[in-house]
Amino acid sequence: MSDTVSLSLTEAQDLLTAAFLAADLPPPVATSVAQALVAAEAEGQAGHGFSRVADYVAQVRSGKVNRTANIRVTERGAASLLVDADCGFAYPALDAALDHGLPVAQAQGIAIMAITNSHHCGALSVQVDRIARAGLIGMMVANAPKAIAPWGAAAPLFGTNPIAFSAPRDGTDPLVIDLSLSKVARGKVMNAAKSGKTIPDDWALDTDGNPTTDPHAALAGTMVPIGGAKGTSLALMVEILAAVFTGAAMSHEASSFFSADGPPPRVGQTLIAICPDPASGFAARLESLLGQIEGMEGARLPGTRRLAALDRARAAGLDVPAAYVTQAREIADGR
Repeated sequence: MSDTVSLSLTEAQDLLTAAFLAADLPPPVATSVAQALVAAEAEGQAGHGFSRVADYVAQVRSGKVNRTANIRVTERGAASLLVDADCGFAYPALDAALDHGLPVAQAQGIAIMAITNSHHCGALSVQVDRIARAGLIGMMVANAPKAIAPWGAAAPLFGTNPIAFSAPRDGTDPLVIDLSLSKVARGKVMNAAKSGKTIPDDWALDTDGNPTTDPHAALAGTMVPIGGAKGTSLALMVEILAAVFTGAAMSHEASSFFSADGPPPRVGQTLIAICPDPASGFAARLESLLGQIEGMEGARLPGTRRLAALDRARAAGLDVPAAYVTQAREIADGR
């Protein structure tokens, strides 16, 4: 039997929507969550795709995720919004933030969208891409359950706390940059644990602070930050923007994204959308800069592999681990 199953993007969307409907999510929520997971899988972000389905469904069934969340959008100023996810999934709250915030940014020149009482938000690239396709510069930060220790300490305090950025380009796909502040996203470690695979020894440390290739030991320990002390400083910046600013739970207070046990994680996300001034020559100046990078021997633009993965997915579909497809089908069938 093949280790993977080939699915078109439409088949993948239909399957995951059916699985979340079977978990009694309202149709708009089931669709929103399924779209985000399929989009992440298509980008090559397997740790934010099909591998999350069983965990998400278990959290809905345990009540850790509020399946009937009442999302509330409040204006905090002319260009500032607060979105309360009401302990439901992040994706419908992100949809609400962008639906309200993008017109504000286009009218005011900028909008900041803070999301509180939220959940795992998957691949940030998916969200900032949406901002750029509206003709805006996008930024997004998110906090996550503790996984990184402050520099010099052994115990985790910060999440992997990703950062993403996007810029619109004329006549081609936006520039999108998405990075975790750990050396790799923690979802990749969880994916390895579920798949029975080892991890490189420079991704994480065990509880004794030693490098490990065992993903289970890594999940019990801490993630290695990018750039040493600079990475932990960036994680602190994200913590302030995504948790302190939004009123969400801080990383050391948030419950696991992977377990159905415990209270809702209540993490936060902050998005910023900026409208470039056409008079500044933004589009031409951006293309000049990116053209210089592309013209340098050995250089490539950030996001190149992401775009190649999307092109493959659109043309040939997704190759998803068979175990994850089986899980999704069993959930959709009510098993």
